[in-house]
Amino acid sequence: MKANTKTDTTLQSSKKKKSYKITNWREYNDALVARGSVTVWLSDEVLAAWNQPIRSGKAGHPKTYSDIAIQTALTMQAIYHLPLRATEGFVQSLLFLLGCGHLKSPDYSTLSYRSEDLAVPMSGRVRQVLASGEDLHMAVDSTGVKLYGEGEWKVRKHGWSKRRTWRKVHLGVDVSTNLIPASALTESEVADGHMVEPLLDALPDECRVDTLYGDGAYDLWDLYDTCLGRDITLLAPPRATAVDQYLEPGERGYHPSQAVRNQAVLYAEKHGITKWKRDSGYHKRSLSETAMYRLKVIFGANITARTLNRQQTQIQLRIQALNEMTLLGMPKFVMN
Repeated sequence: MKANTKTDTTLQSSKKKKSYKITNWREYNDALVARGSVTVWLSDEVLAAWNQPIRSGKAGHPKTYSDIAIQTALTMQAIYHLPLRATEGFVQSLLFLLGCGHLKSPDYSTLSYRSEDLAVPMSGRVRQVLASGEDLHMAVDSTGVKLYGEGEWKVRKHGWSKRRTWRKVHLGVDVSTNLIPASALTESEVADGHMVEPLLDALPDECRVDTLYGDGAYDLWDLYDTCLGRDITLLAPPRATAVDQYLEPGERGYHPSQAVRNQAVLYAEKHGITKWKRDSGYHKRSLSETAMYRLKVIFGANITARTLNRQQTQIQLRIQALNEMTLLGMPKFVMN
């Protein structure tokens, strides 16, 4: 019994959790405070462009509110977790307090139907940061957001009586800056690996990806071929059933990227998948999970819009707001 106790104590000490210390706590604390400041989300530039009419080229009255006004109101809805009617009242009260009584808030029905086809561009600050550094090292992953249905506790305890419906959010996270330059919202059935190319196409022209990190769901021949054609290094752990492939061009099952994937497969077979992950730098992929966690903690794990286009707009607004929060300041750690 004593020997077992000693062994257990040794195992516990060897698995002691690492602790980290924030070295820029003052700056990070100020950034957390600034996230709630309305001046961050309602600037003078936004107020100046509030009522610029938009002509669609069709018959009828032009749109009263500019896209930036609609985007600002919907961003405040996401940040402060408001229903559309409360968003209308919140924005109107802010305009009054700012001395802009001549401006009106878009009503809740306008916010709803304008979100159907609202373009949410990447902000100039985020674009500048992404383009000012080296090529991107992007971690990709997906997470589910619930549309409607019952809570997890009720399903575990009593089973489900209503079918739960959810969507899948695909993220591309720059591991150097923690910014999210590319995202997409799809039905839950869409496979992760099939969304990488659309994410890459959604990047600004000045952003080039050097390395792509993904979990085992991204270990796909087509994805390796896509990355090879774009001169991108794909780091995805080979599956347990993976085998090296040697085929000649023209043979059935041939892939141009077979040499690249064979290198990862053979290294994992010889040294083990754990050493492959450590030596290749694959651990940076975990930053995509951190970004997903931050997105859900700040904005919630549910979406309230009912059509896919409006749901996509809602997620894009959340991600752009999260990018702005990231630029306000992030913690810096040292390990104790």
